[in-house]
Amino acid sequence: MRAIDILASLFGLILLSPVLLLVALLVRLSSPGPVLYRARRVGRSGRLFTMYKFRTMRVGADAGSHITAGEIDDRITPIGRRLRATKLDELPQLLNVLAGQMALVGPRPEDPSFLPHYTKDERGVLAVRPGLTGPVQLNYRELADTRWQPGEDPTNIYLAHVLHQRLAQDLHYAKSRNTINDLRLIGQTVKMLFSSEKA
Repeated sequence: MRAIDILASLFGLILLSPVLLLVALLVRLSSPGPVLYRARRVGRSGRLFTMYKFRTMRVGADAGSHITAGEIDDRITPIGRRLRATKLDELPQLLNVLAGQMALVGPRPEDPSFLPHYTKDERGVLAVRPGLTGPVQLNYRELADTRWQPGEDPTNIYLAHVLHQRLAQDLHYAKSRNTINDLRLIGQTVKMLFSSEKA
């Protein structure tokens, strides 16, 4: 699968280069700051790496919390909200796939600050490379607005209601992954890229 990841990510970067340039321009024009957001994430075997995304929040907006809280999170820029809805903000992760830090399909790459909350069984997700897409990336786009109220800490809500549900799906994927299922997930992701509907 590594050879497929290399070829597909390289092909994707070339094929999508006009889209990448357009999105980069929109991010640059929408708010001051860099085009790319660099985030520390946990990779295979617990190794840390820098993951790339198009910036969707105001510069410095993640200083207090790395968790976003859906529609009412005013740290997200208008163009950033659109990019998140279509997953276009995650296209720079093709660079991570090319570098071998991620795979096209795999568990969601998690912020290392949440690693101490993993159970022993949940650490099984670290046996494989995290993915640009996967069951969790498609099903859990951001914290559901119905789960919290303004003033509540999104991180606490994430730990209580989201993290372990995500890990359960990722662990199931890691234990039962196969090429056919990966291709299906890639197809769903491509469809989402060109969809204006928000999941």
